This record gives sequence, C-alpha cells and structure tokens, in this order.
Amino acid sequence: MAYKPKPREEIGRNMSAIRSSENKTESALRKALHAAGLRYRKYRSDLPGSPDIVFVRARVAVFVDGDFWHGRVLVEEGLAALKTRLRTPTRAYWITKFQRRVDRDMEVTRLLRSEGWLVLRFWESDIKGDVDRACRGIAAAVRRRHRASA
Repeated sequence: MAYKPKPREEIGRNMSAIRSSENKTESALRKALHAAGLRYRKYRSDLPGSPDIVFVRARVAVFVDGDFWHGRVLVEEGLAALKTRLRTPTRAYWITKFQRRVDRDMEVTRLLRSEGWLVLRFWESDIKGDVDRACRGIAAAVRRRHRASA
C-alpha cells in the first residue's frame, strides 16, 4: 500500500494539541524552585524566546527544551544520527524544521547573553530524571548572580 499524506488540516490540528508551555516537567521544576525559596516569573514575552522561567533581578533565563521538539539528537549526535532515526516519508520536512528550531534556540541564547543574561537550558528528560539536580543548579546560579550584583 502506498503512503498517503495526511491533509494539512489534520496535521495542524494534531500539532496544535501539543502544549508549548505549562507542561508537567516545567511545573515540577517550578514547584521545586518555589520550595527552595526562589521566586521567578514565567514566559516573559518581552525577552527573546520567552524563557520558561525568569529570575529578573539575577538576570537568569531558564529554558526547558523538549527532547524531540528541540532536536536533542541533532544537537548531541549530529545530522547523520537524526537522519538515521527519522523514518518517515516527510523526513526532509522534519529535518529542516529541527535545524531551524536548533538555530533559533542558539540565536535566542546569543541575544540574551549579549543583553547580560545568564541562559540555562535543560532537556526535558534530564529534569524528569532528577528535578532536584536541575533545581540545585538553577538555585546556585541565581544566588551566585545575586551576590555578584550586590
């Protein structure tokens, strides 16, 4: 049987159901940060990339990047590994999409750093594996930046 592509409307409906914010991993991390006594802002749209968690006074921006959607395989293992793992008739489309997203993430990081922000990026699966470790790393960075600015 030949491959029959899905109509664009169906693809759009499926993609729109995928949440870009307020997911369980981000919530667990924010809960741990709050329990550690840290206060933050969420999704600051006035900053490049709308960071997931922002510590304004310390100028620390935290991103929780989904492994699939932000191309962890592409970032860590390269294009050849991504091509090997993607087994879909629309592989070229997805590779281009992942490459653009990785490039955009790097540009957002560059822009924020040029404005004096410390940018911390975490893979979603790493946070799921050990929320406390991510929390400790963020807390240490925020406290270090607070001391440096005092």
